[in-house]
Amino acid sequence: MKRSLDKFNRLVDALQSLPTIGQKSATRLAYHMVMHDSFGALKLAHAIESAISGLRKCRSCGGLSEDELCPICSDEHRNHELLCIVENAKDILTFEENGLFEGRYFVLDSLDELDVSHLRDVVNSGIKEVIFALTPSIANQGVILYIEDKLADCNVRFTRIAQGVPTGVSLENVDILSLTRALEDRVSI
Repeated sequence: MKRSLDKFNRLVDALQSLPTIGQKSATRLAYHMVMHDSFGALKLAHAIESAISGLRKCRSCGGLSEDELCPICSDEHRNHELLCIVENAKDILTFEENGLFEGRYFVLDSLDELDVSHLRDVVNSGIKEVIFALTPSIANQGVILYIEDKLADCNVRFTRIAQGVPTGVSLENVDILSLTRALEDRVSI
């Protein structure tokens, strides 16, 4: 009678449910955890459990936080006149990891869940410029227009991050929307 590896297979399935992890990678990771680094695997399991139970959305921006307000929203030294609207909390991590922005953030997540009155309150707290840092697309252009319309009476400047041709990419590999934006937003040299 064959014995099954249900526990191993469940671990592989759980790992495979993560973004960018396929069957082969999940199997390699599971094998490594079980056979070579059980302490590391238990440490990972504890870190996952701790993060899930200890992290929440910031009440103000929607970013990751261990408290009601995230460290960015509670930092008095940040520029409280700049608000960067991003698609998800992960985008904040990208900006902060590279020290690219000193203002505040607002996580959009989805237009269906957008609380316009909350966004209006944030903007009316002293924001002078709203910067849209959304992935260039027709849908997101519509989102930008929608938000601009809803905040039209707030007396703020609306900008978006520059778009165009990425460094090191040949023109034949650039999509038409990016190429169009690059031509429209060209700068003097």
